[in-house]
Amino acid sequence: MIFKVEGHKFRSGLLACALALTAGAAFLPVEPAHAQTRTLPDFTDLVDQVGPSVVNIRTVEKVAQRGGNGEMDEEMQEFFRRFFGQPLPGVPRQGPRQNRPQQPQEEERPRGVGSGFILTPDGYVMTNAHVVEDASEVLVTLPDKREFKAKIVGADKRTDVAVVKIEATGLPAVKVGDISKLRVGEWVMAIGSPFGLENTVTAGIVSAKQRDTGEYLPFIQTDVAINPGNSGGPLINMRGEVVGINSQIYSRSGGFMGISFSIPIDEAIRVSDQLRTSGRVSRGRIGVQIDQVTKDVAEAIGLGKPQGALVRGVEAGSPGEKAGVEPGDVITKFDGKAIEKPSDLPRLVGNTKPGTKSTLTVFRRGASRDLSVTIAEIEPDKPGKRASDRDEPAQKPPASAAAKSLGLAVSDLTDAQKKELKVKGGVKVDAATDAAARAGLREGDIIMAVGNIEISNAREFESAVGKSDKSKALSVLFRRGDWAQYALIRQTR
Repeated sequence: MIFKVEGHKFRSGLLACALALTAGAAFLPVEPAHAQTRTLPDFTDLVDQVGPSVVNIRTVEKVAQRGGNGEMDEEMQEFFRRFFGQPLPGVPRQGPRQNRPQQPQEEERPRGVGSGFILTPDGYVMTNAHVVEDASEVLVTLPDKREFKAKIVGADKRTDVAVVKIEATGLPAVKVGDISKLRVGEWVMAIGSPFGLENTVTAGIVSAKQRDTGEYLPFIQTDVAINPGNSGGPLINMRGEVVGINSQIYSRSGGFMGISFSIPIDEAIRVSDQLRTSGRVSRGRIGVQIDQVTKDVAEAIGLGKPQGALVRGVEAGSPGEKAGVEPGDVITKFDGKAIEKPSDLPRLVGNTKPGTKSTLTVFRRGASRDLSVTIAEIEPDKPGKRASDRDEPAQKPPASAAAKSLGLAVSDLTDAQKKELKVKGGVKVDAATDAAARAGLREGDIIMAVGNIEISNAREFESAVGKSDKSKALSVLFRRGDWAQYALIRQTR
């Protein structure tokens, strides 16, 4: 092999000698940038910086005493005598049962252990909602071993964020990071109390961002070791900034399995600000039930690619109904922001202040249109109303050749059915077999559109089916109860 250095040629065996004899030449081996060795990070300074801001949280709950009379039954006392050599301290041995009134009593028992971090120097602490849920007392222990009884300022189950307050000042608050700068693959660190072991430090990398595991939150996924007790603790970047709250783990055994989820700190701060202001979180709603748009449905209705949120139902009297949203619409934008997947919509709407006028862009019957909607405040879900089965049945005409090709028999809706379903038209499925049954249709469904053509009655249904391309799957928008969805029927010739 021959090497060339500054105009000189050397055989590989003579290269070392030639380099040594070349006057005035200094040769330093230079590795390409991508081959340079990167040292592992040192977390010691981060622990010193952030550690004093991480707290241990213990909760206590009141429960009814066993037996209701403050005494332990004979079997339980025998258990403690056999395994501990003595009865449980403070519990009198129970003598013969007597007829005496049973007084309901409560006792406080440890409920659980979690983590948290100091949000402000005047004693506001952030943690998970599930850490303090149903707690009658919350105890916060600082790294310097000072312990405080905390007041629950507010908790939001939807995002699993809670804020508690302790009476202290001059506390070391954390620094909040910019979640938009967090990158997949970068090192992060967690501090918490797994299994009650305080001030435990673990580290790993960001595995993914925008991970959909919740209705209102795009979680941060990491491989940082998180176990029961870590909940509520901070996820920290290499600049010593909090970028998330450790909240969930994926586990088949109850322990760490390499996948952990954290609440993005920007979402958590937005929630905590409302909790500190009013003790509750106010979210927007438009009153629609949504589902995913599949690739086949997107192609069949002319949407192009699977995107947006398919409207399966619209709540009566809701902002969505007032704005003109219909079952079968695909919501593609909210206030100009693209809806790539169904979970994008509740997050955008939920973060909008109730009373705000917003714009929905919906795809309907092959075209897009903008609808103006006034955002309402979210409320508990109400059970949907179902169509009545007591309507007088309409006369069922014999199925035509077009309907038979789909495996369907349909009939016109009665006026009573139209009124209860709040629809202008459509046809009722009297029978679904063969291709229609394979597509998921069944007796009682209401077909509202065929191949992007809205239908009012059985005659229009037959016409739309007759004009359809028999070589392609036919998209059918149908309604079942309060839910609307698309079916793709492979037609037989």
